[in-house]
Amino acid sequence: MQIFSEINILIKKEILLEWRQKYALNGLLLYVIGAVMIAYLSFNLQQNSLNPITWNALFWIIMLFSAVNAVGKSFVQERPSRFLYYYVVANPLAIIISKIIYNTSLMLVMAFLGLVAYWILLGNPVIDKMLFGFNLFLGALGFATTLTMVAGIAAKANQNATLMAILSFPVIVPMLLLLIKVSKNALDGLDRSVSFDAMLTLLAMNVIVVAISVILFPFLWKS
Repeated sequence: MQIFSEINILIKKEILLEWRQKYALNGLLLYVIGAVMIAYLSFNLQQNSLNPITWNALFWIIMLFSAVNAVGKSFVQERPSRFLYYYVVANPLAIIISKIIYNTSLMLVMAFLGLVAYWILLGNPVIDKMLFGFNLFLGALGFATTLTMVAGIAAKANQNATLMAILSFPVIVPMLLLLIKVSKNALDGLDRSVSFDAMLTLLAMNVIVVAISVILFPFLWKS
């Protein structure tokens, strides 16, 4: 059970570093709130110019870029000397699992805080709120796991931001299309069975990404 102990210690380390560097978390919150404020000022809700389709697309654009800013830094902020220290004292599985758990938790907090701010400033046209909330959970989980895996690969390639964008694109785009589809169904109040296949696909994509991360990261870590 040593790996579980290592995962617990590494997650505590992530939380401690984030707490010490409050500017990082505050910057993410400012980014989300600022993006929502810009959307509010741009669409001038006093004239009711924001229709549900635009509301939906804009929300997921904000969530995607918030995820990139929140999760993309998970490995980039680590120094090479710290990588060497991890290599000596920690199991690579513990490292990637702890990163996934921490980034997923962070993304969930950012997503639901962003949703509350979005509802307050831009209204709440969602009819099936439970379906929308579960879809947001799957989206936050998917963004966090995918970007964590890609950030780990990019960090081992001299932190190449271009590589991170190229590798994440084939996974993020299909995931984003499914998320928009399900949330549109929630906006329209359609029967939940209509969204079942899309949500099952989202869940399968999340499981596959986590499985690939767990299988491939130890080999990448040794390189």
